[in-house]
Amino acid sequence: MSEGWARAVLGAYRWTGAAAYPLIGGYVAWRASKGKEDPVRRRERYGFAAYPRPAGPLIWMHAASVGETNAVIPLIEHILSLGINIVLTTGTVTSAGVASERLGDRVLHQYVPLDLKPAVRRFLNHWAPDLAIIAESEIWPMTILELGARRVPQVLVNGRLSDRSFRSWTKRASIAEALFENLAHVVAQSDLDAERFHALGARPVTVSGNLKVDAGPPAFAGEVLADFRSHVGNRHVWAAISTHEGEEAVAADAHKLLRSRHPDLLTIIVPRHPERADTLAARFAADGLKVARRSLNQPVGEDIDIFLGDTIGEMGLYLRLTEIAFVGRSLVGEGGQNPLEPAMLETAVLAGRNVQNFRETYQRLIDRGGARLVRDRDMLAGAVNFLLNNDRARHDMMAAGLAAVDEMKGALERTMRALDPYIQPLVVKARLEDGNGRRR
Repeated sequence: MSEGWARAVLGAYRWTGAAAYPLIGGYVAWRASKGKEDPVRRRERYGFAAYPRPAGPLIWMHAASVGETNAVIPLIEHILSLGINIVLTTGTVTSAGVASERLGDRVLHQYVPLDLKPAVRRFLNHWAPDLAIIAESEIWPMTILELGARRVPQVLVNGRLSDRSFRSWTKRASIAEALFENLAHVVAQSDLDAERFHALGARPVTVSGNLKVDAGPPAFAGEVLADFRSHVGNRHVWAAISTHEGEEAVAADAHKLLRSRHPDLLTIIVPRHPERADTLAARFAADGLKVARRSLNQPVGEDIDIFLGDTIGEMGLYLRLTEIAFVGRSLVGEGGQNPLEPAMLETAVLAGRNVQNFRETYQRLIDRGGARLVRDRDMLAGAVNFLLNNDRARHDMMAAGLAAVDEMKGALERTMRALDPYIQPLVVKARLEDGNGRRR
């Protein structure tokens, strides 16, 4: 595809989006009915602002969902300490809750505008950001082109490209280059991610490591944890977290295999998509397993087989109840899920072999001895059984995982160094405006 053709395609995308704008209301309303949009704040998705723009320099920070939001919070806090205002956009109701809980009114939170010309223009006309910082892999053509047309520097931080995304962009290399040339800087998670962004036309590209390492382990409510620990007592416990369709059945089958050797066994299952909990609970019950659901505050009694973690934002609770965690989307599905949270909490990590989206993180954990890969249900059950029976081996894995995490720290500092040329002029501008008596 030639450069001219790529620009024509992007131009068609721009005007098709504008034409579709009046028709998108039904789609957003449907998402709101499913709990995927905040019905009270739907106008924000069309670019309407909920707050006035503060005076002085302003940075637009975007993080798609809960994981990305948690990852950039230390970065946001550092920027706020420099006296720069931030409007933070997220794309999900749960990530909005995380932003509210951890940042409060220190930032101006908005739902990200739809990637349609009228919505993006309305958003940018109001907020007029001096810098846009985008987390991970949020590549929205209209937003990137509109920021580029306004000459607003755009920096992608904690950037990553999965195998699938890279293959897709490679097939459309001219379109990728026409978009990525608008990015002032890409700060990639790994050397491989950096090579991929560079191959698609991004310049310059540097490597920071993963910001999620520096974000620290997931939080928890101490009194809630103490209550659950009192109910669990000295039972043998293992967890299957971030599971995808099919992996819950694997975990349940593994539980039944293990129960003959560990009659007191408790299996914690935390599906990636909690809205599937009703189906999962019914399936477990049909298999003769007794289930307690976190969302229903059901007690984890001695006769409970499966503790179903069907809530969002409580991974810190679930992981602190176990020393062994299987991380999903790795036996069934493709790409894996991030193993950093269990490793941070000194948990021995197990996973299937399909972990290419987090290849470097898993490799570091495996090299250190903090993670093991399994190929099927029987191998998973065998690994869990081995770790339950061997305290020394389990504790060695737990310590090795934490050591690997410690070795991976430093991404926040490296990211701030990359951002410094874009942020420091705003700091100077803010100080000058304050010195001139301008109200911020």
